[in-house]
Amino acid sequence: MTDADKSALEAQQQSLATAAARNLATTTKSPPQMQGITSRWLLKLLPWIDVSGGVYRVNRRLSFAVGDGRVTFTNVGTKVQVIPQELAELPMLRGFDDIETLAALANRFVQHDLKPGSVIVEAGKPADSICLIAHGKVERIGEGKYGDESVIDVLADGDHFSYEAILEDHDQWQFTARTVTPCTVLTLDQTVFEQIMDQSEALRTHIEQFKERSSRPQDNGGEAEIQLSAGHHGEAALPGTFVDYELAPREYELSVAQTVLRIHTRVADLYNQPMNQTEEQLRLTIEALRERQEHELINSPEIGLLHNADFSQRIHTRNGAPSPDDFDELLSLVWKDPGFFLAHPRTIAAFGQECNRRGVYPAGVEVNGHKVPAWRGIPIFPCSKIPVSEERTSSVLLMRAGAEKQGVVGLHQTGLPDEYQPSLSVRFMGINEKAIISYLVSAYYSVAVLVPDALAVLENAEVGRQG
Repeated sequence: MTDADKSALEAQQQSLATAAARNLATTTKSPPQMQGITSRWLLKLLPWIDVSGGVYRVNRRLSFAVGDGRVTFTNVGTKVQVIPQELAELPMLRGFDDIETLAALANRFVQHDLKPGSVIVEAGKPADSICLIAHGKVERIGEGKYGDESVIDVLADGDHFSYEAILEDHDQWQFTARTVTPCTVLTLDQTVFEQIMDQSEALRTHIEQFKERSSRPQDNGGEAEIQLSAGHHGEAALPGTFVDYELAPREYELSVAQTVLRIHTRVADLYNQPMNQTEEQLRLTIEALRERQEHELINSPEIGLLHNADFSQRIHTRNGAPSPDDFDELLSLVWKDPGFFLAHPRTIAAFGQECNRRGVYPAGVEVNGHKVPAWRGIPIFPCSKIPVSEERTSSVLLMRAGAEKQGVVGLHQTGLPDEYQPSLSVRFMGINEKAIISYLVSAYYSVAVLVPDALAVLENAEVGRQG
């Protein structure tokens, strides 16, 4: 036998190949995976209230705090103008609907394009105008305890100051307003406002009614004051009082996320080993519905937390990137038993980078067996549903949760027909002529902020800053 014959014999297969063996083997398979499944911390952390009848009414004390909204603008090229109806977001014009007068006011605002470091108004000078910030960031600066400058507020797109200035005579600015970035500001002089008011009886009446409402006794939160007496001696006459309520409290109707799940009977009948096809299809459909539910609780224009935070509870970053100073300011807004922060993972990373830059290393906390970052002992939970804009900015939410704390609560209704999970039903819809089974999958939910100071939002936090 030649050497070539020996080599050919040795090269012959001496055992069963793995490719053939796999035809007789049972393959171990994973359940279907889904990258879109997240931790959904908001759904886990919110206390849920069972809402009978599908509606939840939030009753509050009567409040005189009105019109603290932001103003919207239009622009043609570099020319910017306030939308007349948006002037009703100013406290003194809330509820005023005379379009002609609002248009006359809007047309008299003067545009100013300012460079960073420009002074808009100066403390001690006559306060005789109202200022609307169309674009950019402005610092309100007051005098500190020892005579140094102190930033008391940061204003940005849509903010305004100070409507009180044109309602009073011979008053002075109590702060200095200075631009931080290039800004476009619209101003209206007090004399112009008074001229238009002289020409409009409806405006004069509205302003008089506003002044009368503003003069009524109210507490620091803008609610009708409850008259009390304390520290008196002898037989002093005690004040009489009662607690007034809002006449038209807000009602939250449960929203719904729905889909129709379709499965062919052949698949449901024949391909159920080792996993039930119907159960796996339903599991992934429910996961997608719960993801959409959390997205709506944050982003929906009607019920979403980002849109329903009170304007007085919204702040801007001091320097762009989210910093410890910004998180401390959020805590100053939700100071009564704050529960948790909620932020996009990229925002949490940007906050960590800012802490590293300052040499601050906050300790994390353990929540239900999970180690999460924290600030001042308040956990910071990731939520990818909070949007990141094209300009790489995002928001941070801080909330107090629970009805007993007058906080933020989730709303749902249990005991639904064909309920599969709390407030989620799976209803059989039948089999059509093509032998396809249909199931209606529905999730009902909403979210309510019981009092304004239960929720605060840090807006326009930069998450992509380098260096």
